[in-house]
Amino acid sequence: MVGTFGGALEARKINASDGRLTARVRGEIETEDGVLVIRRIHVAIQLQAPDEARETIERVHGFFADKCPVYRSLRAAIEITSSWELTQE
Repeated sequence: MVGTFGGALEARKINASDGRLTARVRGEIETEDGVLVIRRIHVAIQLQAPDEARETIERVHGFFADKCPVYRSLRAAIEITSSWELTQE
């Protein structure tokens, strides 16, 4: 998902390379019939970018997941959410 988000940002001239875009991912696991099953995943994205890019980043965050192969492959089985945080360059 992070690669798809970064690619969409780069297409809009927001630099997401060289360590500017990172993420922490948290999964929540439950037991089903004695088997561990991933139920939820949250991707917390951090991006170093100028504050004037905030509106574009928010817009991209609103649609990028639907363009992501991993999200599209897993969304029926696992609840996947994301959030983003802007840090100054």
